[in-house]
Amino acid sequence: MRLKTSLLKEPKHRELVSCVGWTTADELYSCSEDHQILRWNLLNGETSVVVNMQDDIYPTDLHWFPKTSSGKKQALAEIFVLTSTDGKFHLVSKTGRIEKSVEAHRGAVLAGHWNYDGTALITAGEDGQIKIWSKSGMLRSTLAQQGSPVYSVAWAPDSDRVLYTSGKQLIIKPLQPSSKVLQVWDSYGRLLYVSSSHDYPITSVSWAPDGEVFAVGSFNTLRLCDKTGWSYALEKPNTGSVFAVAWSADGTQLAGACGNGHVIFAHLVEQRWEWKNFQITLIKKRTMQVRNVLNDAVDVLEFRDRVIKASFAHSHLVVTTSLQCYIYSVKNWNTPLIFDLKEGTVSLILQADRHFLLVDGGGVYVFSYEGRLVSSPKFPGMRADILNAQSVSLSNDTLALRDKTDEKVIFLFDVQTGKALGDGKPLTHKLEVVEIALDQSGPASDRKIALVDKNRDLYLTSVRRLGREHSIIKIGTMVQTMAWNDAANLLSGVQDGQFTVWCYPSAVFVDKDLLPKTLTTKDGSEFSSTPHILSYVGTQVTVRRADGSLMHSCVSPYPAILHEYASTARWEDALRLCRFAKASEEEDQTLWACLAGMAMGSRELAMAEVAYAAIGEVDKVQYINSIKELPSKESSLAHMLLFSGHVQEAEATLLQAGLVYQAIQVHINLYNWDRALELAVKHKTHVDTVLAYRQKFLQDFGKKESNKRFLQYSEGVEVDWEKIQAKIEMELGKERERAANASVRSSVASRR
Repeated sequence: MRLKTSLLKEPKHRELVSCVGWTTADELYSCSEDHQILRWNLLNGETSVVVNMQDDIYPTDLHWFPKTSSGKKQALAEIFVLTSTDGKFHLVSKTGRIEKSVEAHRGAVLAGHWNYDGTALITAGEDGQIKIWSKSGMLRSTLAQQGSPVYSVAWAPDSDRVLYTSGKQLIIKPLQPSSKVLQVWDSYGRLLYVSSSHDYPITSVSWAPDGEVFAVGSFNTLRLCDKTGWSYALEKPNTGSVFAVAWSADGTQLAGACGNGHVIFAHLVEQRWEWKNFQITLIKKRTMQVRNVLNDAVDVLEFRDRVIKASFAHSHLVVTTSLQCYIYSVKNWNTPLIFDLKEGTVSLILQADRHFLLVDGGGVYVFSYEGRLVSSPKFPGMRADILNAQSVSLSNDTLALRDKTDEKVIFLFDVQTGKALGDGKPLTHKLEVVEIALDQSGPASDRKIALVDKNRDLYLTSVRRLGREHSIIKIGTMVQTMAWNDAANLLSGVQDGQFTVWCYPSAVFVDKDLLPKTLTTKDGSEFSSTPHILSYVGTQVTVRRADGSLMHSCVSPYPAILHEYASTARWEDALRLCRFAKASEEEDQTLWACLAGMAMGSRELAMAEVAYAAIGEVDKVQYINSIKELPSKESSLAHMLLFSGHVQEAEATLLQAGLVYQAIQVHINLYNWDRALELAVKHKTHVDTVLAYRQKFLQDFGKKESNKRFLQYSEGVEVDWEKIQAKIEMELGKERERAANASVRSSVASRR
């Protein structure tokens, strides 16, 4: 990616240009110390004078009133705020008429910005004060006061905090008076990046609207940087100092206010997208080049309007321009599917195998690759304009969105209906979540979501709860970045300096002890201190290092093949794969551990027994054998649930089948004495059995009964082990008889 700059031969302004601001993607206003406001039309190249201001107005900052708020057009969108050195700010119409001038500060007003929904204006002054005003120019409050000038100020995306300069410090101050003030570089207090020293002072910085890149202005210098700090491009135009940089709303171009009277324009070109054997490059504003690296075939894609966003994955290229969306298949680059867009400023595209997601200022939309609108999920207070790839995730059946007002909350939606999953309650984590990702393979009922919280701990949970609370289980620590495989449920990440692949993350829901054995790790020092995984396609993981370079790491193909065999119930093939890997001394323990978890999760006890034996888990092999000997399906299912730690579900399964004694015995074996007695009393059976086992337990440890409930029920109850054993045998006999009858009925039904 680089900047393609354009500069007129002669400057239109006679003096230093102090500020610039876009009205649309093709129209810009500039203000200069020559007291003129100019309008620049990029479509026809014309420049016109909007107004000649009074000689005592020297502008310092310009900011247009936001055109939309939560997808709705604003009534006052045709005005801008202009701050000046005389201590005033001015509300100016698009025609150049000054609607209102307000005495705001002693000395120059150095900065003025509307918040994102246009409900408030903030100004910063040479007098060290920061003030908040209503949109009509009435003073609401003085937010801060200090002894040094405030040179720059910015709103947080949710407009509840303000960032401003204070000498050598940056301060984040919440609008709530009692809230904590931070002196930081990100909202968690970490310095993320430090550049090398520039030749001249840096005079301007500005984020692109989507937050992926930012521009830096200096003397005869314009630099484009990634959000992590490294530089994409460096231009050395003859501009003098670039005092202000402004991005167009679609993020495709920027303008700079120059010290020699010029206004410099630049647009982004040579952006690249890769998928498998294809590489796509944006070579002009409206032109893409597709190269197949296998046969070096080249296709050129022409668009009617300027390209704003693109995404390339799952055999499809999705491109949005200012007015339309184009969908290409890798099998046919000649005839795209095209549909019109309601809103031109698409800020994010995400793809899954069957659908893709478009995010713009108006909302979130899921489309099929045939161009059909599938759904448009919403939740109260949703701010679509600040969603990004870390706070949104899409799979074939599920959409996950992290809430901005409470970053502990994740909303989950059904892709087909756009409605919230289950009972409509969102997933809530105990800490703020910084990144979310849905797995991409398997049935909707087994969908999992991985999340990284602000402590950089990695958690996994099921999306569909089936009436249960979300069980959120930690599977990693110090995780810097993560990504799911595009075709199998393998999760890659960099944790604590190690490149790690979780070959079967769902093992935590089957057998937590298996998880460490399903990991493959290797030294991750080559990825640098702050790597970012861009994609995990097939067996290749693509990682962006802190210096901007790309690295590719290959992962063994065996775990993905094993997932495919397990998902299609080809257990014999899975077994042969594990034996082959063992023979070649590759992935030995990892594959067997994955197979053990997959087989147990699918209730394939014979296969699970072989796999557990291969990794030396003798106790679990014995337990599986005991499950196989149980007389009824209900008992077997309950004990498989117990194996995975789901005690309540196991109890419910047994009670539903009428196996009350077996449910009581489960709690006795787990020493859940209170629950065992509660069940016995509730169902009026085997109270003496519970008391007998409790007495034996206490005798073995040389203790006396202290539980009031057991003391109460033991009065008048005589423990007779012979009677108890007879009752137990009778219960087991009933279960065997019931199982035999069920087997006969099943056999008769199958013959019919």
